Parts: sequence; C-alpha cells; structure tokens
Amino acid sequence: MSPLSQRTTLEPPVGSPERGEPAFLVIGKIRRPHGVRGDVLMEVHSDFPERIQPGVVVYIGEQTQPHRILSRRTHRDGLLIRFEGYTTPEAAAELRNRWVFVRADDRPPLDQGEYYHHEILGMMVFDTDQGFIGWVREILGTGANDVLVVKNEQGDEQLIPFADDWIQEVDVSQKKLTVTILPE
Repeated sequence: MSPLSQRTTLEPPVGSPERGEPAFLVIGKIRRPHGVRGDVLMEVHSDFPERIQPGVVVYIGEQTQPHRILSRRTHRDGLLIRFEGYTTPEAAAELRNRWVFVRADDRPPLDQGEYYHHEILGMMVFDTDQGFIGWVREILGTGANDVLVVKNEQGDEQLIPFADDWIQEVDVSQKKLTVTILPE
C-alpha cells in the first residue's frame, strides 16, 4: 500500500481522531423501560450482539458511565437488558434515549480485508484515474455490500460500492482509500 504524502484538509474530517482510535464505540441505543423489574429495550447497533452478555460492562450516555449487564434476552425490536442497580421502571427511565458504548480496545479482531466503519469514515478517496475525489462521509448498508457516500469540497456526492471491483487499496494508517470508478 502506498503511503500518502500529505493530507488534503479542505473540510474537517469525520471518523476516528487523527492521533488514534476512538476510545468508545456505539453498540446500541436505549429506547425505553420494559416491564416492572427495571429492564430496558435496547436497539442494537453492533455486528457482534452475541458479545452483549450478563457480566459485561458497557458505558452509557455522553459521560460514558459504566454499567454492568445483569440479564439479557432477545425481543422483537432488539434486546431487553437489565443493568445492575436498576430495579424499577422509574429508575430505568433515566436511561431512556441514551447511547450505549463499549471500549474500542475491547472490540473483536476482524479478518483480513474487513474494517470497522469508524476506520473508513473520514478517509480521503482517490480514484486511480481522477486523483482525489472526496471524503467518505457515510456508509450505507445495502445487504449485498456496503456503499460509501463520498463528498467533495463542493458537497457533491458520489456513491461507491465497497466491493472488490471498485476498491483497490485501503490504507487505514494513512486514512486513504484508492478506488477505480467503473463506467456506468
């Protein structure tokens, strides 16, 4: 993978901070209390929901307060979770609409050629023919493969499938993505 000699900074990047990985990663959002024992309904935003188990410590809200999971069970809309110290629906209501995080250094390793979204977001995108074309601003999950939303300095968007025919090189350390735009 070729290193990037200088960073194009025409607008602020998104994604991981320049000096390293984020400290916390979102795994879900607490929606509302459920039942009378202090459970909450959590919307899952993780590719690894099986890791959300009793005994695991997660971090809730902007202040990332640690909370130990006492129980977990599936529900049609996500997971029903009970946290240590929350025994009534009134107490659990304090957690409503808060994000749930795990420490980034506790995430599972990925296979070769797989990336976490926070590693791709904010990357500079270079086409093999056109050169710099913009930054990855969003990742759309389509089922077959993810689609990158790339925006340039003027705010123009381009959609690029995260597929082998399109993606030539991913350099996480340099925050650089090299693609080949295929003709339509």
